[in-house]
Amino acid sequence: MPRQLDVIPPAGTAATLPGTSCTAFPADDIWHSDVSTLPVDPHSAQWLAHMQASTRSLHPDFGPSGGFPYGIPVTVAAATHPKVPVTFDYADESDPGPYPLGSDTLIEGGPGATGDRHAIVVDAGTCRLYETFDTRTSGGHWLAGSGAIWDLRSDALRPAGWTSADAAGLPILPGLLRYDEVVSGHVDHAIRFTTNITDRSYVWPARHQAGSVSDPTYPPMGAWFRLRADYPETGLSPYTVAVVEAMKHHGLVLADNGSPWYFQGTADTRWPDVLINQLKAIPASAFVAVDVSSLLTSANSGQARSLLPTATPGPMPTQPRCPPALQARPGACS
Repeated sequence: MPRQLDVIPPAGTAATLPGTSCTAFPADDIWHSDVSTLPVDPHSAQWLAHMQASTRSLHPDFGPSGGFPYGIPVTVAAATHPKVPVTFDYADESDPGPYPLGSDTLIEGGPGATGDRHAIVVDAGTCRLYETFDTRTSGGHWLAGSGAIWDLRSDALRPAGWTSADAAGLPILPGLLRYDEVVSGHVDHAIRFTTNITDRSYVWPARHQAGSVSDPTYPPMGAWFRLRADYPETGLSPYTVAVVEAMKHHGLVLADNGSPWYFQGTADTRWPDVLINQLKAIPASAFVAVDVSSLLTSANSGQARSLLPTATPGPMPTQPRCPPALQARPGACS
């Protein structure tokens, strides 16, 4: 008897980034994987307890409010944009550049911000992604805490142990909710989020940890979480349904230290209030941690394994034995 086939996560898709012909990494990247059928991680209950899941709700870390739109902005630059050197605080784990930064570069929180000051720039001509943390200028020179450069057409990860503009050593861009995709009704990727206390470890596809405890009952960087499949969608706006479906199929990935259950989107004045308010009502207790290790193809690649079904063939049929009464008849048992 053939064994029962496993349920297979559907193949991923990757939408084109606005203003470019680039996608936020290939469709086979872990960011785009469907994790809805993957097993619950054995640490799920412990991690959720330490993340205050029983008393917390999700917090969209973006929205239309404020003098500068709340969220992380994305700058699209032409291939001809001048590139400048950047001096990094963590130079040994940063890509040296140069980076396409300039007066047109949008900084998280605006020019006078005092927070993380992320800068995310997509080179539309080369499909290269440039990200910096604590981005600033002094005396006409660009400075940052750390920086990383990716080829959006590649699944390659950063060197093991290296940070990026994010504590997990992951790119920020593919984990941001974008207005264009939410309005289209289809979000094809996992969503970046934070919690306040993490273990001093990381799991694939993360490459770096910034934990404050050495305790595996706390979540590591790169931990993946999925919204419960039966979470009700009745009464939700179409915008919210698109995000909820993404949380059920692609999930949330722990990418940095911060307030528990804060998840990120782009800075955009068009985010509707109904979306923000309905997302705030989703309880953190509706999530479970999932084990994505079965998708790993290489520790140095974000490419997700295609879980093809396999079947054990049954025994080959045997030729029926010719009854003695027919053996004497030529051709009767041939």
